[in-house]
Amino acid sequence: MEKTDGIGKENGSTEEKQSFKDGSICGYNSLHHLLSANLKPQLHQEVSRLLLGLNCGKTLETIVLPESAKALSSNRDFDLQAFKFSADKELLREPRVVRVGLIQNSIALPTTAPFPDQKKAIFEKLGPIIDAAGASGVNILCLQEAWIMPFAFCTREKRWCEFAEPVNGESTQFLQEFARKYNMVIISSILERDINHGETLWNTAVIIGNHGNIIGKHRKNHIPRVGDFNESTYYMEGNTGHPVFETAYGKIAVNICYGRHHPLNWLAFGLNGAEIVFNPSATVGELSEPMWPIEARNAAIANSYFVGSINRVGTEIFPNPFTSGDGKPQHPDFGHFYGSSHFSAPDASCTPSLSRCKDGLMISDMDLNLCRQLKDKWGFRMTARYELYADTLASYLKPDFEPQVISDPLLHKKSS
Repeated sequence: MEKTDGIGKENGSTEEKQSFKDGSICGYNSLHHLLSANLKPQLHQEVSRLLLGLNCGKTLETIVLPESAKALSSNRDFDLQAFKFSADKELLREPRVVRVGLIQNSIALPTTAPFPDQKKAIFEKLGPIIDAAGASGVNILCLQEAWIMPFAFCTREKRWCEFAEPVNGESTQFLQEFARKYNMVIISSILERDINHGETLWNTAVIIGNHGNIIGKHRKNHIPRVGDFNESTYYMEGNTGHPVFETAYGKIAVNICYGRHHPLNWLAFGLNGAEIVFNPSATVGELSEPMWPIEARNAAIANSYFVGSINRVGTEIFPNPFTSGDGKPQHPDFGHFYGSSHFSAPDASCTPSLSRCKDGLMISDMDLNLCRQLKDKWGFRMTARYELYADTLASYLKPDFEPQVISDPLLHKKSS
């Protein structure tokens, strides 16, 4: 069958190469747009059911947002989507509906611009998107990993440490104004400079309360050392455990970026009572995209909570080329940050994703009663064998650990 969009051609057309360069999928800004544009409605509905699941037996409803938010989306050219997760009606509890938002964005100026100009430009860029969230009545808003700066950790250059700031620094003060203005909880992922402990650096999420107060912070538990992802040049594993923050709108936690690859990290937030876990990230297509729609959704299912997955957008070009220790030539960019931010629910349903190639705001209404309803339905907490897992982990940590392997006695017996 002849392909007309560049897909399947041996060498790839100019249009196809341009599509991948700008982050789109052959001209479509997301997989869901590609499918909706190329499948018949009935077929697309069935494919979407399999890809996105059903919420309480139905496809997710879209939310009508105020015209002011739509105008900001149009004028500032960012993707704006909104969906509703429902729960079954209960007789003894009222619905606990919370409106949650995720922001993904590219950097505002080239990485070669003066650092103060870069910070000012990102503030100016995000302000209208946060205003759109506020106008839409968002209660909890989460920004992407290290939103205030380029994701320069791939370069392993120390000058980017200048972007580090205390928990109560400039970016927090910027967001505190919005928190107070819109009665909104905001999660802000920053490069933290710990003034009280020798100016040590951490990858930290700051939780700002709806009154503009700082509720607390969480430091990234798992630090990648995978090629360009050798972030230990800047910071090491966090020391804050798995905190869950009780806010005016529910119990939330933050599993920062690489922590999503560790199932026990997700588990610990659930054991501490999280109802929504945010995963602010910065990850590129070749490295992780096949995993992106799977890991967070699986965590939502296994731990009976909602997950908000945020990834930045764009290709960031750095002035000095760098290598990854993989034998490939030096390169000035890390790859394309593919956006695709989305929500996952404990009943295995999820939203479509935001664009792969432009800024975006994803909004979701979620009835937190769904968390307990799924715990009751599946009984994962009751049927888990935590005592067995604890024994295995305790044994594994001992220097004389031996795996529990039972070999076939005939496996190594010589044939006569």
